Amino acid sequence: MTDMVNTPGLATPQAGGDLEAAVQRRRRQSVRNERIGSVAYPIGMMVVALALWEIATRALSIPPYLLPAPSAIIESMAKNSAVLIKESVGTTLEILLGFALSVVVGIPLALAIYLWRPFARAIYPVLVSSQAVPKVAIAPLFLVWFGFGLLPKVLIAFLIAFFPVVINTTMGLAALEREKIYLAQSMGLGPFATFFKIQLPNAMPSIFAGLKISITFAVVGAVVGEFVGGQGGLGYLLLIANGNMDTALLFGGIVALTVLGVVLFLLIGVVERLVLPPHAVEQSSFGKNDHAGAGC
Repeated sequence: MTDMVNTPGLATPQAGGDLEAAVQRRRRQSVRNERIGSVAYPIGMMVVALALWEIATRALSIPPYLLPAPSAIIESMAKNSAVLIKESVGTTLEILLGFALSVVVGIPLALAIYLWRPFARAIYPVLVSSQAVPKVAIAPLFLVWFGFGLLPKVLIAFLIAFFPVVINTTMGLAALEREKIYLAQSMGLGPFATFFKIQLPNAMPSIFAGLKISITFAVVGAVVGEFVGGQGGLGYLLLIANGNMDTALLFGGIVALTVLGVVLFLLIGVVERLVLPPHAVEQSSFGKNDHAGAGC
């Protein structure tokens, strides 16, 4: 018996446990390295790009009004930090309201498209063709109809942001195999129980992918509205900086918009991780359900 346990090539229970533990440790280390790399690589690339930018502007003596150095941009942002923060608040409000409106309208519209075939045939071509219309061309009409207040900016942000929500939600609902629905019905589940227990959970990764796209497009929509008829916000600040040939502040406003968009995108990701299981989050993060974009 002892000889058989010690015979080479025969794994003992202890050896099997050690092997499994080693595999688990290696897997956790691999996941940890991947997470660190996903943060470290972009930061490293950005640092290198900024360093080359700084060196190039100094070595080539590029005029600041044409291309300011990163150090000049940071200095301008620090000098105008109060203005940037103040204008960011107004732009953030426009973005969030436009995004919320896109969710409130987009998801029910997607449900109607999925559940009602004649409605889908009637509205789907209209939705697709509407994305070919430049939103900059529509913005002046909104100013005529709704004035220069908050509402036209919110509506422009909504028009740009709602399309990804509609398309991704529709595609997520349609991606479920009919056999699973038939199986649920054969087990006694009614239409509502089938929808909320099977169809909607299956579509959630696609819905969150659409929300991530939508929040970034809402940033674009808010800035477009401020360009056309703004009296405040980061888009209006960009126009003022451009008119004053203050290129450093112009870049500072662009940086503020970029940071704002990234923060809002990450917040959607946090909500996604709280709502969805890990495997569904991974499916959404790798863009397997990113079906739609939108025209500006």
